Amino acid sequence: MAEGTVAADQLRLFIERIERLEEEKKAIADDVRDVYSEAKANGYDTKIMRMIVRLRKMETHTRQEQDALLETYRTALGLA
Repeated sequence: MAEGTVAADQLRLFIERIERLEEEKKAIADDVRDVYSEAKANGYDTKIMRMIVRLRKMETHTRQEQDALLETYRTALGLA
């Protein structure tokens, strides 16, 4: 019986931790959205800003490979 209580207490603690982290994640997402809104109000293109953020997360060699492939495709389609 004691093991069931301990397991239930531990499970409750895990669930509460997850709930707190989900709340923090939502708060951070709201903050990010606010920054993008502020940037848009100042005339910046937020779609491009999101692309830049995504590119900056990539490793250099991965980004270079994608750039080369994109250029190859653009040339093949006459978009270059």
